[in-house]
Amino acid sequence: MNILLLGMPGGFEWVLIIGAVVLLFGGKKIPELMRGVGQGIREFNTAKGTIKSQIEDGMKEKPTSEENSNEATK
Repeated sequence: MNILLLGMPGGFEWVLIIGAVVLLFGGKKIPELMRGVGQGIREFNTAKGTIKSQIEDGMKEKPTSEENSNEATK
């Protein structure tokens, strides 16, 4: 478990990371950047939910008689 914690940034490292982001993108671009990240996460979760519901619906469907006859001939 200690090995996993070595890679995690601590308090001062987060300050340096945030400072670098502010220097690179500027104060005015950060809200746009975060808005884009939030929108991407929202779209990802929507797509994930859609695919999950499609898979669940597909598992609930009973095979049609045509599919049964195709399986019987194999």
